[in-house]
Amino acid sequence: MSENATDRLAEVQAKIDKTCKIARRKPEEVTLVAVSKTHSADEITPLLEAGQRVYGENRVQEAQEKWPALKEQFSDTELHLVGQLQSNKAEDAVQLFDCIHSLDRPSLVKALGKAFDKVGRQLPCFIQVDIGEEEQKGGCAIADLPQLLEQARGADIPVTGLMCVPPLGIEAAPYFALLAKIADDHGLDGRSMGMSGDYPTAIMLGATHIRVGTALFGQRD
Repeated sequence: MSENATDRLAEVQAKIDKTCKIARRKPEEVTLVAVSKTHSADEITPLLEAGQRVYGENRVQEAQEKWPALKEQFSDTELHLVGQLQSNKAEDAVQLFDCIHSLDRPSLVKALGKAFDKVGRQLPCFIQVDIGEEEQKGGCAIADLPQLLEQARGADIPVTGLMCVPPLGIEAAPYFALLAKIADDHGLDGRSMGMSGDYPTAIMLGATHIRVGTALFGQRD
């Protein structure tokens, strides 16, 4: 793969287009979230200049250090929080981000509801589902999803869909298919699933948002 960020972006976009054609989907149905965690503003800028406008960060504090200046320069940029969110960082997240992919527990529902009211803006949220039943990962247990969804809607949180991170080293397709079915069962259109190693599979199985880091920025140090 090319070392040039612009070329890498073109390669990923070409693969998205090709996969969508096979899946009989429109490329505009899939949002590419460029995961820029651990990468500096200088590393992100070439992708911004190439037209990539949706980015994902894992930590509020890291995003606060580099994104306000970048968003000032590229004002149409969307910033998504794709990592775990601590309840005490909810207000900071609502001020900086445009979408949250990791709503996963009742305490965070409460914290986000308060933050939305205080900051005066509402962010679309994905509920993160612990699709592989892995205790070490964040995410709501599948059995607890209906209750969490009801709580979120009761707090006027706009739930746009579901998110998952399948277990490492195992074929991801069954987990993506399961998330898509659960989303359908609950009348949710958004499916945030698929990363650098498996995003074509995720697109085939209905992903609306793919979170791609390494394929765009190269291997992290």
